[in-house]
Amino acid sequence: MRFVSKMQVKKGWSEDKKYCVQEEDGTKYLLRVSSVRRASKLHEMAFWQKKIAGLGIETCNIIEVGSNNEEAYVLQEWIDGEDAEDIIPLLPDSRQYAYGLEAGQMIKKIHSVPAPDTLKNWEDRFAEKMDKKIKGYRECPIQFEGAEEMISYLEANKYLLRNRPQCFQHGDYHIGNMMISGGKLVIIDFDRFDFGDPWEEFNRIVWDVDASPIFASGIVNGYFDSQVSMDFWRLLALYICSNTLGSIPWAVSYGEQELQTQLKLAKKVLQWYNGMKNPMPGWYFSGY
Repeated sequence: MRFVSKMQVKKGWSEDKKYCVQEEDGTKYLLRVSSVRRASKLHEMAFWQKKIAGLGIETCNIIEVGSNNEEAYVLQEWIDGEDAEDIIPLLPDSRQYAYGLEAGQMIKKIHSVPAPDTLKNWEDRFAEKMDKKIKGYRECPIQFEGAEEMISYLEANKYLLRNRPQCFQHGDYHIGNMMISGGKLVIIDFDRFDFGDPWEEFNRIVWDVDASPIFASGIVNGYFDSQVSMDFWRLLALYICSNTLGSIPWAVSYGEQELQTQLKLAKKVLQWYNGMKNPMPGWYFSGY
């Protein structure tokens, strides 16, 4: 392929560089460039992304994966659309909810892909991750009111991790990794794919709530066909608390603005759960 233009795409947290590239005939692609050390990871991502597309999920089609002595790259179809986080909050409530239902049904399909049976059990895997986040928060110079209530909730409810199933995870499933193209919802950026408890995938729902609580409620209802158990809410609260605690030491290295964003989010989380007294969040809307 011969590209006649290349424009950097600066959105997202990935260390990879992303470009919109264009052929002479006007065809556009998304070119993702990474260190050659990540070549095998990009090949894995492309493999799983193709598998997910095979389930009927709207996403970027993979065109080519390759590497040289210095760089690895993935060339993907360019999605000609708009960011869902910009569009969905402006829509009528019923449309926001409908897109949420669709997003919930899509992630349920994604979770139909099983995890390798060589993985350690989920209880051990996540408990180790959770303990590291608690330790990291306690050692962090920045603290927030209500953190001890979160830690107490984690300690009291870690038994919920026992015997949880594991599956393929998108790894960063939220409105910021979705687009609207021709009225269709498109899922992008599988760079953080992983394997684990399907319900852990909902830990990024905090960003959906920030954009549209109705959309976020639709995701949950679409996934569970509006039959949402208290076990799910209790476990989701555990995953969100763990992430929230871990986000504070993470944000310190990214500067004051990001730190304030995470501290404000921690305050919102505590409000949703009434100081961790109620595992069903205050933003949840049961549906029309």
